[in-house]
Amino acid sequence: MKISDIPAPCLEILRKGTVIPAMPLALRPDRSLDERHQKALIRYYMDAGAGGIAAAVHTTQFEIRSPEFRLLEPVLSLTSREIDSYGEKTGSRIIKISGVCGETAQAIGEAALAQKLGYHAVLLSLSALAESDTHELIDHCRKIAAIMPIFGFYLQPSVGGRDLPYSFWREFMKIDNIAGIKIAPFNRYKTLDVVRAVADAGREKEIPLYTGNDDNIVADLLTEYRIPSKEGIKKIRISGGLLGHWSVWTRKAVDLLSEIQNCSGAGKTIPSELLSRGQQITDANAAFFDAANDFKGCIAGIHQVLKQQGLLDGIWCLNPEETLSDGQLEEIRRVIQYYPDLNDDIFVRQNLDSWLRD
Repeated sequence: MKISDIPAPCLEILRKGTVIPAMPLALRPDRSLDERHQKALIRYYMDAGAGGIAAAVHTTQFEIRSPEFRLLEPVLSLTSREIDSYGEKTGSRIIKISGVCGETAQAIGEAALAQKLGYHAVLLSLSALAESDTHELIDHCRKIAAIMPIFGFYLQPSVGGRDLPYSFWREFMKIDNIAGIKIAPFNRYKTLDVVRAVADAGREKEIPLYTGNDDNIVADLLTEYRIPSKEGIKKIRISGGLLGHWSVWTRKAVDLLSEIQNCSGAGKTIPSELLSRGQQITDANAAFFDAANDFKGCIAGIHQVLKQQGLLDGIWCLNPEETLSDGQLEEIRRVIQYYPDLNDDIFVRQNLDSWLRD
């Protein structure tokens, strides 16, 4: 599958910039797939205005691939069917992204599965190739790109990522079948490495950049990078977000991105209130992602917010030891109390019954 095979409306949405939640996994107490709440979650994202959904990514839990659970195909299949059904009913086009990880043989198999199930692109994690050099990494990426359009992925080391210097990204830009890049090192210097590489390769108009920096969402989206080149100054923006943080309070995330795009597109002065809101979002993210404990409770924290809204039945993770850290629940309650304007509880209450209906 090539970039040209992605439906034109989806490709247009992707390049303009949109909200793509990194979807969590709905489980029952016995840790089997809770299809009813998983469907509700998908419907919530689509009705909230998300332009895409990313499944089988870090937020969905890498353990879905374990022989003990065998949930990779069921989750990807269910997600694809729900998105297609929604599109048939509404005429909307939602971008389908599947996470792909593991060493090359595993990644090839997962990319082939995503292609079979109708996904548009794969988000390619390089965590399993921690000891590989740049040549080996690029060879791996090329092999996956031969099957599906790929989203490059700079994942922070705290949750399993590895250092990917400018030299890697400059070589990565030579691959043809790139759908976009998720920049998530939680590091401004490393974020700039990716932006520079896109500009230096002359591919800034065809490869959209998405923030995965959950600690810096608003600033990432507001910033216009100005990169010197032989052709003059290249002005580059991060177009949208592919974020675990946007898997909660998604309706407000859609409103936020629209507000930022309207502001930046018109060349208006950035309101100071928007910058202040960005810091509030970062504070909320610190609670949800358990930044105080090196992100140990990041998935359970997201689950907790969704459970409080009724979108999940519990906070269970496939790994029973993965749960909220001491004090994390209190932190989540604090930010919910401090920043009531950031949540979309009313929107969820108004629609939850319909999303849970089979």
